[in-house]
Amino acid sequence: MGMWELVVVLIVGLIVLGPERLPVAIRTVSRWIKTLKSIANSVKAEVNEELRVHELHSNLKKAEQQDMSNLAPELQESVDELKKAAQSVRHSYQDKSAAPPSKKD
Repeated sequence: MGMWELVVVLIVGLIVLGPERLPVAIRTVSRWIKTLKSIANSVKAEVNEELRVHELHSNLKKAEQQDMSNLAPELQESVDELKKAAQSVRHSYQDKSAAPPSKKD
C-alpha cells in the first residue's frame, strides 16, 4: 500500500466509524496483523525445520549407501550432526536411568 492509499483508507474509516471508534478499530486491526505475522513466522520456522530434517535424513541414506566411507564433506557433516544429536539423547536417557529410585515407605 502506498502513502496515498493509506490516507484514503484512514479518511474513509474516519467518515464511516467516526473519531470515537476509529482508534479502537486501528488497534484491533493491528493486533490481527501481528497475530497473522506471528502465525506465519511459526509456520515458516516449522517448515524450515522439517526441510532440514528431511535433508539430514536423505544425506544419511546417501552415507549408508556409500558404506560410511569416503563421504563428501556435506554428508560427513550431516552424519556428525546426527551422531551428536543421538549422543545427547542417549546421555539424557542414561542420566534418568542412573538416578536412584525414590523410596516410598
